Amino acid sequence: MAREAGPDFIEALARGLDVLRCFRAGRPVMTLSEIAAETGLARPTVRRILLTLEELGYVRTEDRGFALTPRVLELGMAYVNALSLWDVARPHMRRLVEQTGESTSMAQLDGGDIVYVARVAVPKLVTLAVTIGTRFPAPATSMGKVLLAALSPADLTRVLAEPGRSGITPRWRPSRDELDAALREVRAKGWALADQDLAHGIRSVATGVRDGDGRVVAAINVTVHAAETSVEHLLEHHLPLLLRAAADIGHDWSLLGAVPLEA
Repeated sequence: MAREAGPDFIEALARGLDVLRCFRAGRPVMTLSEIAAETGLARPTVRRILLTLEELGYVRTEDRGFALTPRVLELGMAYVNALSLWDVARPHMRRLVEQTGESTSMAQLDGGDIVYVARVAVPKLVTLAVTIGTRFPAPATSMGKVLLAALSPADLTRVLAEPGRSGITPRWRPSRDELDAALREVRAKGWALADQDLAHGIRSVATGVRDGDGRVVAAINVTVHAAETSVEHLLEHHLPLLLRAAADIGHDWSLLGAVPLEA
C-alpha cells in the first residue's frame, strides 16, 4: 500500500504493523493469502513479516494459518500503564467544554476541602481564580456536596471535623442540619447545585464520577457566571451533558482499572 511519508519513515515497520492490524474479532486465524489480500502486500513479503513476528513471539501458526499471541498486549500496555485517570478524563472534559462553552473541573476531597485535580477552562472573568491544586471549602461547592454526599455518616462527621486549609470564607456556611438536608437532596438527585454559595457570581452544577465498583472517587462540574447563565439553563442544557461526560469518564476509568498491572 502506497504511503506519503518523509525520508525517516521505516516502511518495513509500517508493513509489520499492517499485518498485525489484520487480526480482529471474527478473524482470529488468517492464512498467508488472506493477509496478503487484506494488506495489499506481496505474499513473499507477508511471509517474511509473519515469520519475523513468530520468531518475536507475537504470532503463532494455527490451523493452516496464523494467529496472534497474548504477547501483542504488551504493545498497548506501555500506553495504558503510562496513563493517569486524569489523562483518561481530559478528552471527555474538553468535549464538555466544547458543548457548553463553559469551564469544567474535577476535584477530590482532602479533609473538609475539595482539591482541584483536573481542569479545562475557557477565558472568563470570575471572582476566584482556579488552578490545579486550588482548595475550597467542600460544603459551599457543587463538587464538594457531591463528594460529601457519597460518604458514610461516620466518615462525613470525621471529615467535617477537620479544619479547612483553603483560606476562603464562603458565603454559605450551613449548620450541620442544613448540610445534612442538602446532602440528602444530592443523594436523591445524583447531582448538586451551588448557586453563589462559595462566592458572588459563581454558579455551578456537579455530579460524581464512579469507578468500576460504583464508588464516587471524584466529582466533575460545569461552572458559569451567574450574570450570564440562569439556573434554568444550567440545569436544562448543561446538566445532561455533564451527566453524560461523567458516565463516559467512569466507564473509561473502569476499563483502565480492569487492566492487570505488570508483575
